Amino acid sequence: MNSEYDCANAHEDLPKLKDEYHSLKTKALGGLSDEIEQELHRVENQIHFVKNKCSLR
Repeated sequence: MNSEYDCANAHEDLPKLKDEYHSLKTKALGGLSDEIEQELHRVENQIHFVKNKCSLR
């Protein structure tokens, strides 16, 4: 995602990102590998980016 992100897509993107985040959190219950930790951070950052860019809570 970049600074030209279209907030019209947020209603589709946020649920997908949240689902991906929760799926990764479930995988992490068995042990947090570096790969899963990096993916969690990436998805979490994207969620925050969309919320901030589109003034969502």
